[in-house]
This record gives sequence, structure tokens and C-alpha cells, in this order.
Amino acid sequence: MHETERHRIIMSAVQDRPVATVIDLVSLTGASEATIRRDIATLHVQQKLRRVRGGAEAIAPPQFVGLAGRPFSVNEGMNIAAKRAIARAAVDLCQDGDAIIINGGTTTFQMVHPLSARRMQVFTNSFPIAEHLLKHSKNTILLSGGAIYREQNIILSPFDNDVTRNFYAQRMFMGAHGLGALGLMEADPLLIQAEQKLIGQADELIVLVDASKFRSRSSMILCPLKRIHTVITDDGITDREAQMLKAADIRLIVAQVASADRKDIAGLNTGR
Repeated sequence: MHETERHRIIMSAVQDRPVATVIDLVSLTGASEATIRRDIATLHVQQKLRRVRGGAEAIAPPQFVGLAGRPFSVNEGMNIAAKRAIARAAVDLCQDGDAIIINGGTTTFQMVHPLSARRMQVFTNSFPIAEHLLKHSKNTILLSGGAIYREQNIILSPFDNDVTRNFYAQRMFMGAHGLGALGLMEADPLLIQAEQKLIGQADELIVLVDASKFRSRSSMILCPLKRIHTVITDDGITDREAQMLKAADIRLIVAQVASADRKDIAGLNTGR
């Protein structure tokens, strides 16, 4: 990741929480601790943030605290070929007339393109998913209520008596910060609270994660593996990770990423 992009993510993070720790920023950027500490020092000298022990804080503390995690705009371009293949495999599980829940995220967002030819009931907490399907499909769209978190383009409510409880679906499709032996992981408590409500409204939980998410970790568990019905990932998954899912009696669908897609994304990543 380029220095300019790291600095943008760091500045976004310090506006989203009281203190952004070095460990938080390493997770968000994928950079080393040494690199993050140098970035913090540079931004401190430029008076864009304040360096504190173990991390950084905003010069002017935010009035509205956002969610932990990388912004939607940053995640959207990462592993895009895999996300597209995973999303196509997810929509293949659906039939016209189905009622489904789609949680906000950059992998689940890729479902909008194959969904454009369907006629389904789609409940989502994702502003961009709802907007795209309203403009480009005949699906019936239902939105959850709450505050819109701009960085993640997601709508969340801390209240139990929101419209989430009034929708039932056979399947819920969702992404995650990470997936390991203890279950699905997320980076923010408010996100976990909202997603747990959604999970409770569906019979089957279908998780869409590219292979990198098996190596991503967080301190917060969203749900155990036993709650997951199906995992859809790309062909970068290792035998050990596949065996972990098999041992938990989880159905595994491996989406093959087309060579053409890989070349297109390589060209984008190199500026071609």
C-alpha cells in the first residue's frame, strides 16, 4: 500500500475512535509496526494528528465516533476478482421469489451485479447495495433503520425494536473481518451487535470471504463456526483451512477466479 493511502487510512482511523493504536493501524493497512510508527511520527510533525503512547489521536476529537475497520472505499478495490467470483457463486444459490438478507460489505456488494436479473426480496443494511439494486433491478428492497456510517456505507441501529425483527429470510449472506477456528470475527462492537440481530432472522448463514480472511484476526467473535451453514471463498484457500471447515460440518463452495479477471486486476493494481 502506498504511503499516501496509509496516511489517509490513519487519519480516518483517528477520527473514528478516541485513540487508534499501532496494532489497530497495522491491521487496517497491512503495514509493519515500524512503518506505522514512522507514519504516525510524520503526521505528528505535520500537525495532522497527535502521537500518544502506543498510537495516535485526533487533534480535534470527533463528536461522532465511527466504526473500527478500513473504509468501504479502501476495501472495495482489494481482491476484487475473488470477490466477484464469490458473489456470483452466492447468487447462484438464490431463486426468484426468495427472501434474503445481505449484510453490508465490499464482497457482498459484488452480489448486486448478478442480482440485477433476479426478482427477489432483499433486506440489507448496506446503503450502496440498496441504491444499486433500486436503480438496476426489479428486486424488492427493504432497508434497516438507524444511523448511516459513511466510511463503511452501512446502516446500524443499537435498538432492539427496529425493522430487523420484522423480516424473515431463508438465507443471510455476509462478509467478515476474519474467519478462524473460533468463528467469525469483526472489529467493532456495534457492528457485531447489529449483525447478530440480522443472523437471528435467517435460517442459513452463508459467509462470503476471500481467502485472505482466513489469515485475518480480531479480538471480537461475531458467532461460532457451528452457526455457519456455508462458506464461499476463492481458490486461494489452503487445505488446512478447508479441513477446519469440514471438521465443523460447514459446506464449502470454492469459486474459481477466472484468469482474465486476475489479469484485469493486476493491470489496475499497476496503474495500467
